[in-house]
Amino acid sequence: MFNQLRNIDTAFKHIRLFSIVIIISNLILCCYLIYSCLHSIGDAQKKVYVIANSKLLEATATSREAFLGIEVKDHVKTFHYNFYTLAPDELVIQKNITRALYLADVSAKDEYDNLKESGYYSSVIAANISQELITDSVTVNLDKSPYQFVFFGRLKIIRSTSILTRSIITTGNIRMTTPSDNNVHGMLIEKWAIIENKDLTTQKR
Repeated sequence: MFNQLRNIDTAFKHIRLFSIVIIISNLILCCYLIYSCLHSIGDAQKKVYVIANSKLLEATATSREAFLGIEVKDHVKTFHYNFYTLAPDELVIQKNITRALYLADVSAKDEYDNLKESGYYSSVIAANISQELITDSVTVNLDKSPYQFVFFGRLKIIRSTSILTRSIITTGNIRMTTPSDNNVHGMLIEKWAIIENKDLTTQKR
């Protein structure tokens, strides 16, 4: 009788231990499955599908900080290209300058006003001069905001008889603002200053 009770008690302990192991294993498995599902959902939410030319393309969302340096450099390049690239056409000049001024503060507007008052744009039109800006490099300090940049480029001034190449070096700060149709990166150039604007070479045509 006692042996039977002892055997039942031992069997009960084994069954209880086995049940506890099964329950703990199920809990661990459930937690893993929940974690895996949440992780998969998070990855799926980072993916964006874009339709272009009747093709479905997959884009992955990342933090802006990962590509901030690229964005700042593109903003600086775009501003300088629009500000310095001119044609002997008043409408083209006004269009490019307007695009540039959306990307910078009053420091760029002041430089534009100075050039306009000195008759620079009028002489471009009168002499059929074309200007083309070539970007050499842009350095950006992303350690602290506002981000300071230095732009290095060459300006080709194409006249009917010659091509003058000038060195352009400028500096300024980048302040983050709200993106818009006219300012897609949502950045503003502040305290823009021209450090160097000197002749390099003159080539006859």
